[in-house]
Formats: sequence, C-alpha cells, structure tokens
Amino acid sequence: MVTLNLKKYFPIKGGVFSRKIGEVKAVDDVTLTIKKGETFGLVGESGCGKTTLGKTIIRLLDPDSGKILFDPEGSLPDDPSEDFKKYDIAGLRGKRLKQLRRYMQIVYQNPSTSLNPRMLVKDIVAEPLLVQKICKKREAEERVLEILERVGLSKEHLFRYPHEFSGGQRQRIAIARALITHPKFVVLDEPTSSVDVSVRASLIKLFKDLQQRMGLTYLFISHDLSVIEAMSDRVAVMYLGKIVEIAEPSELFKNPLHPYTQALFSAIPIPDPEAKKKRIILKGEPPSPANPPSGCRFHPRCPYAKEICRKEEPRLVEVKPGHFVACHLY
Repeated sequence: MVTLNLKKYFPIKGGVFSRKIGEVKAVDDVTLTIKKGETFGLVGESGCGKTTLGKTIIRLLDPDSGKILFDPEGSLPDDPSEDFKKYDIAGLRGKRLKQLRRYMQIVYQNPSTSLNPRMLVKDIVAEPLLVQKICKKREAEERVLEILERVGLSKEHLFRYPHEFSGGQRQRIAIARALITHPKFVVLDEPTSSVDVSVRASLIKLFKDLQQRMGLTYLFISHDLSVIEAMSDRVAVMYLGKIVEIAEPSELFKNPLHPYTQALFSAIPIPDPEAKKKRIILKGEPPSPANPPSGCRFHPRCPYAKEICRKEEPRLVEVKPGHFVACHLY
C-alpha cells in the first residue's frame, strides 16, 4: 500500500445559504509506503487526522487529491511511480470499488457501535460474504464458524446478539467480520482502547497470530505508545494532518528526533514511583486544522523554532537509514 501526496479536506459551511467558508485540512499531503506483511503503526494526538487517513486509504472517504496505490495480488513494485495508474485506486467508483473492498477492511475502536444490535452473530459475520457474493448462504455459515473459531469463539456464540457478549468478545466478533473475506490490508483503528489491560494483551496476541496465518498487512492506529511498540514493525508520528517522523519502534523510542515526538514520548509513564523522568511540556494548544500555521505546523509550540520554521514547510527526509523526519533542525 502506497499513498502519494494524499489530501483529505472537510468543508466548513456557514451563512444563510450554507456556503463554503473554509476547510479542515485533516490529511494534508501525506506520502507513505506500507510494506506487504508488516504492521505499520500510526500515532499522534487526538484530532491529528489518524482515523481520517486510515479511512481514506481504504476508500471509506474519497480523497481530494493524491494517489492510493494498492494491488490485492501483492505485485506492487518497489517503485511504482512510473506506472502508478495501473495500481491507483483513488478514483475508483461503483462496481470496481465494491469488488476491491473485500481486500481492504477495518476494525473500529468501539465494537458496541459498529455491530448491529438487532442481528445475530452468524448474520453479522456472514454479511460481507453475501454482499460481495463470494459464496451462498450455506457455505457462508461454514465459513463463519471457521473464522469465529480462529478468533477464539465457538459454535455456541452463533445465535447470540452483540449485547450478550463482553467488550473483548464483541471486538473478536468485529475482527471475524473484517477477516471473513480474507482481506490483504486491514486498518486497526484503536482496536484495543475500549478493553481492559488483560483483554488488550490477548487481542494483541490474536492480531499477531492472525497476521502470520493469513498473511495480513496492518495499519495500526493508536494513542497507546506501549501497544504501538509491541505491535509495529515501523511507526509514523502524525501532527495536524502531516507525518513528521517515521522509524522502526526500537529506533524511534530510543532516539526520537522531531521535537513533537520527543514531547509525546516524554509523557509515557514509568512503572516505578521512585523513578524521575523529565517531562517536556509544550506551550499553547494545538492549532486548528481549519487554520494551520504557515511553515512548519509545529513551530508555534516548538522550543527550538527558527525563523525558517515560520516561513518554510519542512520536507520528510531520511536522516538515518530507515529514519525519516520533517524538521528544519536536520
């Protein structure tokens, strides 16, 4: 999965005739490469555009500009820039987009709101198979039981409603529904944040096991840095619609380079009441994505801001092998 200069803006309307008076730049010129079979972590403050990016990549939201390169057969070349039209799904519509959806799925943060309370579990999980016309109802029932057992549920759960399950079990139902079509790429939008710590650990183990057994590629969105570190092969840090740093977890947690990443990681609590840790307190509030600052979007809160930061937007450059940062300090 590759995104090239991806943008997603939401209009702000006002006045008597509800005319467009501005726009929220939720995702602004994001370029990413997510390798086949990896877990790509995405972190950042609430409202920075993480979920919008995930939904836009799998075309639940239509991008305003940019390219989304995806090949369900896994033959996307390392450098598809010369032949991107063959793989670009940003402009797909109708039947072609519907056919592609079986290969791209999402697991939401709160299964209580993403599962239909009036449907039995067997119907909830089977629905994607029937909508995509992958198989008929009798075969769908067999596949539902198979995927439920794979996520840790059993035959006795088929004829129950979502409210009869615990939070962790409901999330497993949502995972089963997402994987029933055997997708290639799955967006995990904070899938462990609505459950307690013990259930969180079991879900992380389940995600890793399913990834190995089914050959899945994940975009893992979370604000929990410990979960990101445990799950991810690479991590991107997002701030106000922009990617500001990308690196492997071991490198990023050990040596964060961007001032925002440093402040973000300094807030990680240490499980030792006697240990002392210097906390970086950022000044001011995050700017509005409807009116982002000029130049570097982080410069109003950055303790190292220079004059160039106010005028010129930094590019994402590789400062170490596999470590990218968008900052004028480097």
